Amino acid sequence: MNTVEKYVCPMHCEGDKTYNQPGDCPVCNMHLVPQEKEGMEKQGQHPGCCSHGHAHHHDTHQHEKTTPAKGKGQYYCPMHCEGDKMYHEPGSCPVCGMDLKKIESRQASSREQTIYTCPMHPEVKQDHPGNCPKCGMDLVPLKVEMISDEEKAYKKMARKFWLAVGLSLPVFIIAMSAMLPFLRLHELASAKVWNWIEFILATPVVFYAGWDFFKRGWSSIRLRNPNMWTLISIGVGAAYIFSVLAMLIPGIFPAQFKDADGNVHVYFEAAAVILTLVLLGQVLELRAHNKTNSAIKALLGLVPPVARVIRNGEELEIPLEEVMVGDTLKVKPGEKVPVDGTITEGNAVIDESMITGEPIPADKSEGSKVTGGTINGKTAFEMKAEKVGADTLLSQIVEMVNEAGRSRAPIQKLADVVAKYFVQIVTGVAIVTFAVWSIWGPEPAYVYAFVNAIAVLIVACPCALGLATPMSIMVGSGRMAQSGVLVKDARAIEEMNKVNILIVDKTGTITEGKPSLRNYRSLGKMSDEEVLRLAASIDANSEHPIADAIVKGAKEKNIQPEKLENFESLTGKGVQAIFKKQKVGLGNHRLLDDFGAFPDEAVKKVAENWQSTGQTVMYLLVENKVEGLISVADSIKKSSGKAIHSLQKAGVKVYMLTGDNQYTAKAVAEELHLDGFEADCLPEDKYKKVREFQELGHIVAMAGDGINDAPALTQANIGIAMGTGTDIAMQSAEITLVKGDLNGILRARELSHKVMRNIKQNLFFAFVYNALGVPIAAGILFPFFGLLLSPMIAAAAMSFSSVSVISNALRLRKR
Repeated sequence: MNTVEKYVCPMHCEGDKTYNQPGDCPVCNMHLVPQEKEGMEKQGQHPGCCSHGHAHHHDTHQHEKTTPAKGKGQYYCPMHCEGDKMYHEPGSCPVCGMDLKKIESRQASSREQTIYTCPMHPEVKQDHPGNCPKCGMDLVPLKVEMISDEEKAYKKMARKFWLAVGLSLPVFIIAMSAMLPFLRLHELASAKVWNWIEFILATPVVFYAGWDFFKRGWSSIRLRNPNMWTLISIGVGAAYIFSVLAMLIPGIFPAQFKDADGNVHVYFEAAAVILTLVLLGQVLELRAHNKTNSAIKALLGLVPPVARVIRNGEELEIPLEEVMVGDTLKVKPGEKVPVDGTITEGNAVIDESMITGEPIPADKSEGSKVTGGTINGKTAFEMKAEKVGADTLLSQIVEMVNEAGRSRAPIQKLADVVAKYFVQIVTGVAIVTFAVWSIWGPEPAYVYAFVNAIAVLIVACPCALGLATPMSIMVGSGRMAQSGVLVKDARAIEEMNKVNILIVDKTGTITEGKPSLRNYRSLGKMSDEEVLRLAASIDANSEHPIADAIVKGAKEKNIQPEKLENFESLTGKGVQAIFKKQKVGLGNHRLLDDFGAFPDEAVKKVAENWQSTGQTVMYLLVENKVEGLISVADSIKKSSGKAIHSLQKAGVKVYMLTGDNQYTAKAVAEELHLDGFEADCLPEDKYKKVREFQELGHIVAMAGDGINDAPALTQANIGIAMGTGTDIAMQSAEITLVKGDLNGILRARELSHKVMRNIKQNLFFAFVYNALGVPIAAGILFPFFGLLLSPMIAAAAMSFSSVSVISNALRLRKR
């Protein structure tokens, strides 16, 4: 039975409205797509996928693992509670209750990317604001950019956190007023009134700001999977319930738990402060995830939203998703290459720094390969599309970043392991306490049993434990920032001191990241200075990075270029002009043929020697003679040698992975005495090398500054970005070195050692408090001395433990 095919707008401008004929959307003018194709996407029915929409793990369909479902992408639990299981909707993990994280995909990004168009000429579309090339009007966005799920979750958690801070601070001040007599709060109102004020302030923190944590705790109990949420929910819940009972019905408590006015001490401040600290950790974690996803979105945004295809001799602008293998595309000057392919007509100078990391653009001619996302120079060319969609190199980079981000074990795992046993022990002690006091305790036995069991849970409440790590991290991060080391999360600080393999990119990390004048020599009648002056004069009208380096180098030597006539740029060869009625040129070996120049063996040997040390050599030509040689190179930073030597002395092996050629890489590696190097590396090669070292059991740090380093930075145990590099590199890394030199890695290692030592000291204080407090709260001293743990003493002990932790953490500021 034949059915009428329906079409929908890929931007969903009018919701799920369908159209009976193909064409353009009447709202955004984007090409309508068949509903069947859209429907398959919504149901997750892709080739290589099971009935639940989960991709089979076959290499041939690996890219389909992140195919969006229902147009919203796929989501996974950061705790990996159910392995690699994916979910089609945002929300909470059904096992641990953590917020699901979204896998960014190229298709989802293309829908979210803001496209600008002209109100008068809707066929004009581009990925950035500007003026209409037809009428000059300001371009406007097709639709308002939507906020990502990660951004929504972060903003929601941040609102709860700041509410909790605003309410918890006065609760804490009221609770500590006995230790701060200058406040004189007891003169303003009675203890009972202040208890009610604490109750009013703490209740929204518990039932609104921290309610998600109780749901996670209940899930952990229901599924018999104790973790940090079990500990927090039991501890905070016990403190809150105890406080409410103490405030409403103080008569059920033994006399030892009452002050002179018959009031029982409450623990509202413990409940509010603990939840606020936990919220702080969640806000920082969500912000880190949001930054990681913004790095992926930035990668996805490198390609244009539309491509210019030539069909039947006519140029058409179509959405990038509609480009097919075999299409002929036209790329104009200054535009981004839309997909991977081969040049079929024309020449070009392509900025490929996003892939290779190298600052010098690559000359391209017919038959040369070009990569989607790279930037075309000043010439137009035609190309044949060979890889589109998920098959392009850029999409593979995105997938590698996604995969590396998912595979990393979250920092909560250690806390969960500790909490799993700690919760069971504390709960067991509380149950035993209740049983012992019920059977052998004085009358009223059940009241003593209940109160002491609750006291055990309150004393075990992780207040000091909650402060131990965040305080050290907070102070340590600030100290690192003062030293020019910006740290994204606590895990980076913890692992930085364990690193034994450091992989570094060359350009922008070891070197300055831009070409500069290295050598110049006369081979004829001119002096060396005259050779440099003529070379700078020819290049003065060129915008090539090599030309800029030569002109800048000449000016630094107080050599001013002269004006020449008939300047001409020869794509892929160099430049030429007329000087004193003579034809002069500056370029590579291809330019020699144009001038009919044939250098002798001595000249060739000098050029080869320079090239073997990583220099790019240019020939200065006057008529048909080689009058001189000029070379440029990416200079090694002055700080790199000393930093690498110090790291090696500390037991860290340093390897260099670069997209540059073998000669240059070898020259740099030998000069710096590196432990190893690899040249001609693509982003995938760096990523695989990091994994290779990790599989051998090494803790790997990766230092880089470019887009091409993003997958390796994400996969490494510690990603280190140069502050002078790209935003994407900094978003993919855990540590950013503000000054952009390798000495920052030494500072990061030293400070990481101090912070971790401080954290261990804080955890010792916190655990000692719990180890002593739990048995005393259980009543172990009662048979011998008739003593029960007074709530006032418990509060003082808890405060002392917290003060100890805070004071110890603050010592980091002076180191």
